[in-house]
Amino acid sequence: MFKICEAKWLAPQVRWFVVEAPRVAARHRPGHFVIVRVREEGERIPLTIADSDASTGTITLVVQVIGATTERLCASQTGDSIRDVVGPLGRPTEIEKFGHVVLVGGGVGTAVIYPQAGALEEVGNKVSAVIGGRSKPYVIMEEELRAKCDIVYPCTDDGSYGYHGFVTGKLQELIDDKSDPVNAVLTAGPVPMMKNVAKVTREKRILTIASLNPIMVDGTGMCGGCRVTVGGKQKFACVDGPEFDAHEVDFEGLTDRLIAYREQEKRAWDRTHEDREHMCKLAAAEKELK
Repeated sequence: MFKICEAKWLAPQVRWFVVEAPRVAARHRPGHFVIVRVREEGERIPLTIADSDASTGTITLVVQVIGATTERLCASQTGDSIRDVVGPLGRPTEIEKFGHVVLVGGGVGTAVIYPQAGALEEVGNKVSAVIGGRSKPYVIMEEELRAKCDIVYPCTDDGSYGYHGFVTGKLQELIDDKSDPVNAVLTAGPVPMMKNVAKVTREKRILTIASLNPIMVDGTGMCGGCRVTVGGKQKFACVDGPEFDAHEVDFEGLTDRLIAYREQEKRAWDRTHEDREHMCKLAAAEKELK
């Protein structure tokens, strides 16, 4: 069992957890993820490690409610425990000195770029972050990123905060600024967003790395659910990635695979909402946000 040392809401449906996992914390690098099982009979889900502290033996997870298991997890409170936390898994981000690096995060994808920011800054890069949400409450980890980046550009779809528009619009502005050339882009978030980030950078041939966390299922390469075509070859996001050259990713095929388990997810959601104990825990957790 892995104790939850801290649980708080970052945004509606987005929860921050600090979890005791000393062995994972000791080996964590940017880009790594863990496999989590909330309870004995539950499914295994991959979650990116947003941060770690080897001295306290803790890792930080940022979780969005998108299905039955993430909702169960987000109903957890400080002092509760998670049944299984396995990792760190995946290949870490390749950190090197590029020059000016722009990190683009959408929603909980911001948790993926957060550890990358500090590591890239440490080797001498200029690091800019473009982070987005549909409105101000959904822009997360802005202050944390400001501590690690040279500049942070918050964006909102509705214009309620920061740049009015999608993150790709702000990214295009940065690329068009000839006084400060962009040398590399790392992006994490919804698949349509990453696909459009790749479109923006392709013409200028800017190195662009996308984190394909959204497609992972099992996390070990055994289920085959995270197959993705990269450069015309079949890859597994969990063991070959999760980070790939965005210009070589078949985003059309990736999008189709994302909906492969939609019916099973709906049945699991319905069963979860029939569980009175779970619904009471969720209501208690949601009181904090109000």
